[in-house]
Amino acid sequence: MKRTFATIALTAALLFTVGVGSSFARTTPTGNGNIDAYFHRDFRQAELLETKTNSDYTRFTFKMNTLILTAFYSNSGELLAVTRNIPSTQLPIQLLIQVKRFYSDYWISDLFEYNANGSASYFITLENADKKITLRSNDGDWETYNKTTKL
Repeated sequence: MKRTFATIALTAALLFTVGVGSSFARTTPTGNGNIDAYFHRDFRQAELLETKTNSDYTRFTFKMNTLILTAFYSNSGELLAVTRNIPSTQLPIQLLIQVKRFYSDYWISDLFEYNANGSASYFITLENADKKITLRSNDGDWETYNKTTKL
């Protein structure tokens, strides 16, 4: 009798441990297991931080090699783009010089590298008291992506 009780208690403890451990190991589901599978195939070493899904794409925010990255997947599982925030010192020098020369009275409120189709581009948001401008890099130069006037 003692041996049977001990066996049952040990089995219950083992099942509890496995159940609790596996519940912490799960990632946030997107509702589409196929897209999750594509992400985990492409970024095997990633630590998934957040998943957001909308009608057009799924966004995965994750940590890999101390970097925080964001990957965007179409609903069919195609990797659309990967982005990462960067400091201005990581901009290509010609883009940094243009920002310093033409936007010296603005501060940088957002800057990220955008990688899609094997090509990198940069988006920078600059602000001053009156305006907010978002620029996109294009062949070593900046072009205006969006411009708004503050009220």
